[in-house]
Amino acid sequence: MKICNSCPQQLTNIADSTKKSSMKEREKVFKELISDNEYKIRRICSYYAHSEEDRKDLFQEILINVWKSFESFRGDSAVGTWLYRVAINTALGFAGKEFKRLRFSVDLDSTRLSNLGCDEEASEVLVLEKKFTLLQNHLNQLSVIDKAIMSLVMEGLPMKEIADVIGLTEPNVRVKIHRIKEALREELKGGDYGC
Repeated sequence: MKICNSCPQQLTNIADSTKKSSMKEREKVFKELISDNEYKIRRICSYYAHSEEDRKDLFQEILINVWKSFESFRGDSAVGTWLYRVAINTALGFAGKEFKRLRFSVDLDSTRLSNLGCDEEASEVLVLEKKFTLLQNHLNQLSVIDKAIMSLVMEGLPMKEIADVIGLTEPNVRVKIHRIKEALREELKGGDYGC
């Protein structure tokens, strides 16, 4: 059975049925849920953990937290939104008391960079390590909540889903994203970045 990431009722029904079913059935549904969303979870890990070891540890922590909260999923949001919320909260908690100094790690994926407001030409220019490093440094100066918001923007999530994951109103998220993008454009204005 394919789990629909935008169908909250489906997972609610699955979670309810797995409470009454065998552990094997519950594991099967859980594995399918993770398999369908593994890439999303790994992307979040890549944003919040620098080393490969830390990314693996964070991935495991996220899986543990998804497993623990699997039965309590109420269906108030889409499955994908719920998974992002668990992943972001785990990533922030993973850093513990150090999360104010949490380093945001971005790769040179032009799709994700275009979600920040950079045009295609600029994404190609950003391949130059110096310019890319500058962009990443500016992203790392953001507050923890702004880093979380921008990681979801880079994933291409719609405003409503970002608001649901972060726990803010949609207009508040829209304003925050606009201000962050404007600040990034202003910071990068001196260079030939096209943002």
